[in-house]
Amino acid sequence: MKTDPQNKLNAIRNLALDLTYEYPRSPRALFAGYVIAGRMLDKCRAALNGTEGKYVYNCPLDRVFLEFAGLDADDFKDYVATGATDEEVADWIHAHAKPRSFAEIAAWNFTLKGRRICELPPDWQAWVQEYLLTNVEPEIQERIIFNFDLLDAEEGRLG
Repeated sequence: MKTDPQNKLNAIRNLALDLTYEYPRSPRALFAGYVIAGRMLDKCRAALNGTEGKYVYNCPLDRVFLEFAGLDADDFKDYVATGATDEEVADWIHAHAKPRSFAEIAAWNFTLKGRRICELPPDWQAWVQEYLLTNVEPEIQERIIFNFDLLDAEEGRLG
């Protein structure tokens, strides 16, 4: 673990994405065995580095993961601020997350990956519809079925 403040700052700078011109990981990407977690880590590091752009650490999607894993957003951020690598953060998650079986985690992952827009609350569906009509090409709109599709389309992964 990095203890020197300058080493921590340098480690965060080296690990953080600049989300003003690149994207965090897809919410579908597994990190430490969970969906959302890698994306949340990317946003956390960028926030610590001042390069988060429009992205927000501890947004509602991050909180879905944090709640399931039984983790605190501030504790996570404090650990990431040490300059921890991906491997070290994954180990920290495994050590601090609520104990769950592999089957429980897999089921949660697939539930989130498979959450369809039509299953969202009506006000969210209305927001998605408005967003699609004003921001997404018609040929891509037709391919957006799942909640995670929207983020992947916005970030160019559903092209």
